[in-house]
Amino acid sequence: MSLTATPAHDAVATAPELCAFDAGALPAARSTRRFVLDLRLELRHAGPRAVVVRGEWTGPVDAPVVIVAGGISANRHVTGSDADPGWWQAQAGPGRAIDTDRFRVLAIDWLGADGSLDAPIDSTDQADVLALVLDRLGVTRAAAFVGASYGAMVGLQFAARHGHRLGRLVAISGAHRAHPYASAWRALQRQCVALGRSEGGVSQGLALARQWAMLSYRTPDEFAERFDAPAVIDAGQARCAAEDYLESCGRRYAARWTSTAFLRLSESIDLHRVDPADVQVPTTVVAIDEDRLVPLADLQTLVESLGGPACLRQLRSRFGHDAFLKEEDAIAGILTDALATCRGGAA
Repeated sequence: MSLTATPAHDAVATAPELCAFDAGALPAARSTRRFVLDLRLELRHAGPRAVVVRGEWTGPVDAPVVIVAGGISANRHVTGSDADPGWWQAQAGPGRAIDTDRFRVLAIDWLGADGSLDAPIDSTDQADVLALVLDRLGVTRAAAFVGASYGAMVGLQFAARHGHRLGRLVAISGAHRAHPYASAWRALQRQCVALGRSEGGVSQGLALARQWAMLSYRTPDEFAERFDAPAVIDAGQARCAAEDYLESCGRRYAARWTSTAFLRLSESIDLHRVDPADVQVPTTVVAIDEDRLVPLADLQTLVESLGGPACLRQLRSRFGHDAFLKEEDAIAGILTDALATCRGGAA
């Protein structure tokens, strides 16, 4: 793995919610608050809807707010501990790149992630609901938005639509539009789920869609390293070395997701589109050379077209699209640099 610089996924929580929760193990100045908000939102494709948004923010109550968002299977629980892991605790927490001793980290469950909203959703809706969340929390301006994968798409949309409320954007492996090849891949995944629904095998459809997704998130180089063993005969059929891994990924995903949530959030990636010229906040774009879902060329075009100051940071990684989860040191360095200028108290 190498790093160059040039100027220019997982559970939907079902535990009972608390309107406010201060973790006793944290220093007095740092709190974790979980919240549930009833909001009214004008969906871009489906009109006015009443929605419920679940979120969490962690850090000093007077610190600059940093919004953190991941892929469609990421949730509000970003930071964590060994006993209660967050999906990105390698990067967010005390003393880490997104330092919860210095920043107040805000994250939400994606609109539609609980499966209760069976209507077209896109990144515009996610960006607008985040703006409403800031209103309800009394935050006029966030110091930064750090988004990876789908979160980067939403971050770009938030910067385009609500840029006056944002100091800086970090967009990792997410572009201004969905690449047509990636959209075709996701369309096949959605057909797997639709077939499972029609044939009474919803879990099997979800599991198969997740297995397809894993092949798009990772790279041939990684599979060559991990699964370079000949196929074997099992119960009279050939079985390749990667099948156990893929089936395990599929089972775990199907156990915690609904088909409606998957379908609507998958669609929302393909509905995403933003004019880069509308993004005028300082932006760091992170590209993975081996990413087959978000090609380097698309991110180069994005950086060249952004309306404000921008730089491109490139990584090489055998983990492809999932590098933001796996290349911990390299991603931490990029985040530390990008957030170094964020100062001041709570907005």
